[in-house]
Amino acid sequence: MISKKLGGLSLAVAAVGLFYATAPALAQQKTITVWFGKGFYKSEDDALLEAIKKFEAKTGIKVELSQYAIQDMIPKTVAALDSGTVPDVAYSDSYDVQAQGKWAYEGKLEDLGDILLPMKSAFAPNTLETALLYNDVAKKKAYYGFPLKQQSMHVQIWQDMLEQAGFKQSDIPTKWEDYWSFWCNKVQPAIRKATGQRVYAVGQPMGVESTDSFQSFYTFMDAYNVKLVDDDGKLTVDDPKVRENLIKAMKDYTDTYIKGCTPPSSTTWKDPDNNVAFHNKTIVMTHNFTISIAAKWLDDANNPALTPEQRALGKKNYDETIITASFPNKPDGTPIKYRSDVKTGLMFTVAKNKAEGKEFIKFLLQEENVRPYIEGALGRWFPVTSASQQSPFWQADRHRKAVYNQFTGGTTPFDFTKNWKFTILNNENVWAKAMNRVVSEKVPVDKAVDELIARIKQVAG
Repeated sequence: MISKKLGGLSLAVAAVGLFYATAPALAQQKTITVWFGKGFYKSEDDALLEAIKKFEAKTGIKVELSQYAIQDMIPKTVAALDSGTVPDVAYSDSYDVQAQGKWAYEGKLEDLGDILLPMKSAFAPNTLETALLYNDVAKKKAYYGFPLKQQSMHVQIWQDMLEQAGFKQSDIPTKWEDYWSFWCNKVQPAIRKATGQRVYAVGQPMGVESTDSFQSFYTFMDAYNVKLVDDDGKLTVDDPKVRENLIKAMKDYTDTYIKGCTPPSSTTWKDPDNNVAFHNKTIVMTHNFTISIAAKWLDDANNPALTPEQRALGKKNYDETIITASFPNKPDGTPIKYRSDVKTGLMFTVAKNKAEGKEFIKFLLQEENVRPYIEGALGRWFPVTSASQQSPFWQADRHRKAVYNQFTGGTTPFDFTKNWKFTILNNENVWAKAMNRVVSEKVPVDKAVDELIARIKQVAG
């Protein structure tokens, strides 16, 4: 009996000793909270989870990951800032366009220069620079965010519908005026005659609740060399030449609707709606700020939940039937330099585990971790690192080659990277409001543009 008691006691003492021996180790294990926008494809999220698993194994730091729908990320982040309980690292596709510049200006973002500058040479041109933002509290510019991926403008065309209308890809003009006339005056009448259906040649996003509409309109502004701000973020809209060219861009954009070449519903389209119209073949072409339209069919081709017939159709559409193309040359005959929207992650000044959070960002941006994440999105996102841009992935098919050629041809950032108040203008979508003044309320183009300029000066001046 005694020996058993002693044995039990010694076991108990040993257990207590073991607890005290391991308690410091347990206490030392850090946990960071990471918020990430949910990916569009399972392969995208799988690559992120794999990177987190590797990070935990290497560092011993535990990652508590929460993923949310993109539209929920900013409301959740604002609520977290208000309560003071922010994640240690946060990423959303919507941060750069809607909030990052404002938060940087207000002094809410952590300067990440200490981890980004040592890896500066790894970034491609016009990527890291977009995170160099002004902090009005510290009265300085710094890297208030980490670039993760980028997107730009592409044109998607149904090749079979073009052929049904009696044309080939080589028939598509490269001159600006001829290009839009080709779709409106040649393709649309011909496809309607061939099908007997009310098909529209163009899907022109014009909805106030659509980011596609302002991104597409920026491409039209760029076609006419409209620069709304200088490199220091100061407005240039009082220049008569800027007004004149803005009127030309607005006229061209709205003429497609006025001539009946885009569906009447395009004035109320949200972001998925031009994709849906394209997939349903009620339009022959549309412009879109990623190749998500083509990638949808590639995803179908690889989706085991679909029937063999559906997978075969996905493969055929991706490999053969859908064209990814560029915009025509500008009216002055030179190629358009496309806007790139560099998507960024953030760290807040009130984050509790900054050192460990920075370790995670550094790890995620390493080539072997960031590349599978970008490529998991099937071409929807383009890399921000030079090495990933040279991956064989971008030469694997005609859609990715088209994306590669557009990006490597040179890009330019959006105005909100130079003047954060453009995030307010984009949230309001003053561009689509001006379009709708013209097409729905029959306001003359020059008056709609003058109203647009007045609003730009009121908000961003």
